[in-house]
Amino acid sequence: MIDRILEFSLRQRALVLLGAVALLGAGLWSALHLPIDAVPDITGVQVQINTEVPALAAEESEKLVTRPIEIEMAGLPGMEDMRSLTKFGLSQITLN
Repeated sequence: MIDRILEFSLRQRALVLLGAVALLGAGLWSALHLPIDAVPDITGVQVQINTEVPALAAEESEKLVTRPIEIEMAGLPGMEDMRSLTKFGLSQITLN
């Protein structure tokens, strides 16, 4: 079987060469038209909510500002993580 393939290939060199070039061309075309990014988008979507409450202590700011915002934001679709920081006069909530 292999003898017949080799014999045909040696007799029809031009046809074998043309087939090899066609396969090479098809491979190059396929490689160039693949829908693949060299650098995929790995940026995470992050939203940060900052509120200034100059007259309130940290406990009051958390109770009156931070908690109500956290409760409202908890129902957002696609949210994976919520972190908050409350200091004197500042409330900061980060959504991922």
